[in-house]
Amino acid sequence: MNTVISSPIFSVMISLIAFEIGCFLYKKTNFPIFNPLLIAMIIVIALLKIFNISIATYNKGGDLINFFLTPSTVILAVPLYKKLQLLKKNAIPIIVGIFVGSSTGMFCIIIMCRIFLIPKNIDLSLIPKSVTTPIGMEVSRQLGGVPPITVAAIIITGIIGAVVGPVVFKALRIKDPIAKGIALGTSSHAIGTTKAIEMGEVEGAMSSLAIGVAGLLTVVLAPIMSRVFSSLIR
Repeated sequence: MNTVISSPIFSVMISLIAFEIGCFLYKKTNFPIFNPLLIAMIIVIALLKIFNISIATYNKGGDLINFFLTPSTVILAVPLYKKLQLLKKNAIPIIVGIFVGSSTGMFCIIIMCRIFLIPKNIDLSLIPKSVTTPIGMEVSRQLGGVPPITVAAIIITGIIGAVVGPVVFKALRIKDPIAKGIALGTSSHAIGTTKAIEMGEVEGAMSSLAIGVAGLLTVVLAPIMSRVFSSLIR
């Protein structure tokens, strides 16, 4: 039994099965809180606790999934390619919107952490919370943050964005599909993009674009923001 559990294939299989269970529950209920990623996390954590499996053992397979995570995001370029003319027509407002969204998100984290006196390494871990997991983990590592905390923050941010986003659009009477897609992609990365794709093809394309641009902006702006944070705590 220990041989099976210690195999990387075991970790990959329980991850995939847990995610499929999450997808099944979401399709049956169509309730936002039953996000497949959240359900998969809960199931995997429960299994690790029940069978007393260490994180190091689980990561033998988890690292394989992480390896394919970054190239898999390339598929998000497909809906964007289909709406390339729409992108060219609205290039300036789209880029400005993503820049404002990304910089505002990171700045708000710094200010709130300063107000609540959060330890510096935790603050640095939260700065890249609105980008995809591979980028967020690497940025967090370079800033001196704690990557596992960054991953948790990224997942929570994505789920909240996917759940709250449509409510905000309705409350503020935001009907433009480009605005909706940019908002979801910039604030809640891939999880928000799955919701954007559900809303429409334009929303999905714009959200896919926002993921990539927001990731690049975070790589550039995060070190600057961290220096601002360091100056604030002196």
